[in-house]
Amino acid sequence: MPKTTAVEEVRAAVAPRSLWLLGPALVAGVAYLDPGNVASNMTAGAQYGYLLVWVVLAGNVMAWLIQYLSAKLGVVTGQSLPEMLGSRLRNRWARRAYWLQAELVAMATDLAEVIGGAVALNLLFHVPLLLGGFITGAVSMIVLAVQSRRGPRHFEFVIIALMAIITFGFVAGVFVAPPDPAGVVGGIVPRFEGTGSVLLAASILGATIMPHAIYAHSSLARDRFGSSGRRGEATDAAAEAARTEPSRIRRLLTATRWDVSIAMIIAGSVNLCILLLAAANLAGVEGTDSLEGAHAALAAGLGPVVATFFAVGLLASGLASTSVGAYAGAEIMHGLLHVRIPLLARRLVTLIPALVILGLGVDPTLALVLSQVALSFGIPFALIPLVALTAQRRTLGAYANRAWTTVAGVVASVLLIALNGALLWLLLTA
Repeated sequence: MPKTTAVEEVRAAVAPRSLWLLGPALVAGVAYLDPGNVASNMTAGAQYGYLLVWVVLAGNVMAWLIQYLSAKLGVVTGQSLPEMLGSRLRNRWARRAYWLQAELVAMATDLAEVIGGAVALNLLFHVPLLLGGFITGAVSMIVLAVQSRRGPRHFEFVIIALMAIITFGFVAGVFVAPPDPAGVVGGIVPRFEGTGSVLLAASILGATIMPHAIYAHSSLARDRFGSSGRRGEATDAAAEAARTEPSRIRRLLTATRWDVSIAMIIAGSVNLCILLLAAANLAGVEGTDSLEGAHAALAAGLGPVVATFFAVGLLASGLASTSVGAYAGAEIMHGLLHVRIPLLARRLVTLIPALVILGLGVDPTLALVLSQVALSFGIPFALIPLVALTAQRRTLGAYANRAWTTVAGVVASVLLIALNGALLWLLLTA
């Protein structure tokens, strides 16, 4: 059989009958547009101007590779990353310890997303933050009910609709007040300016490359496409099953590359626009180190319409990302502990930390930024196993990573771990 050319792969991926294959990456991509991203990028732009543009760009490039590897694992094996790890960690205490760090990362994610939704409701309707947290949690439960009762495809439709609102809300301001082209170009050069910029860089990466998105994407791809593997079994025989239908797997992987590309282009562009909006309009403005202050500054500088769009985007961001985060947390628990808790019940439990933070009156923006830093330290625990598993021929068979893909994954892992190590050193010695 002749090899499929690149042009034929593109045609197969964009054919009308293949459009239904798109979706899982867009859902996972919402994790890259959560309120933590907004807080980190707005703060970076307001405090350092265009300095950290390169961090957003580099993070997005690494995110493409990471999300594709995660999706490929789910497509080829029919198992999620947590399931694969749960079957390989034989020691019960090691498996529980791994679950605990992953669970803490998921909780940090949920904290950022619920707080972001609460802040947005406060900005739009002057709803008290604690009540806003309850409302955000309640709406997210409705979205999760769609996934539980109607299946993954309907869940994708809801999340993609919210992503469209997020994109419009955060990008509109850039067209009203465009950034300085020279400043944008200068921001592409990698550099830092003190401990604060390193802290924000780690925060941006924690928000851009999110551990729970890595876990979730493999699960989303499994639920949609992973019938080739034997879901839930602790076996490497899934790769052997995949070899029996190479045409289907190739088609799915081609569509997955397009799916991930579209999702990362959207997420990367929105994140960059948030930073550029702050750099061009909020630099040096008092009070822009908080979402509330940034909203007020946008209203004063660009008008109430742009500020309202920003708040609506923030609300959609909180609602969509907290739903995806709850989905990821449930998969982490099931895969590592082999415990299945109803998704809505789990949503109620994980809502508590965010409501406690809101009830105690902790500064919302500070909580958002610090939660993203916490996420950055969870990246190696998700990324290193992902690269290792997808490089194994006994796991993925003919679809195992090529040498350059594995090298790129290792380089990304080393860079992320090194940045986190530098961050910790600077914080301890400052």
